[in-house]
Amino acid sequence: MEDNFEKYAVAVIITFGALIVGGLMAASIGFHDRNAFLFALGASTLAWVAGHAMIFDMPRLYAVLIGLATVMAIASTVALVI
Repeated sequence: MEDNFEKYAVAVIITFGALIVGGLMAASIGFHDRNAFLFALGASTLAWVAGHAMIFDMPRLYAVLIGLATVMAIASTVALVI
């Protein structure tokens, strides 16, 4: 693996934080679902912080934050469906 963690951190911030969770946020605004929006906002914030954890070379913190962001994104999706 390369030692250039900044490239991977930027990829995480852009793809996970902006595109996927941004779509969840837009869908929750469109369906007027506050709980789903807050879960999506929490997921995007955790993904954003996870990108910084990768820049500062903290792989365990990165894994925990990405795991939590994934759980919150799933919770947002479930809140939209229910």
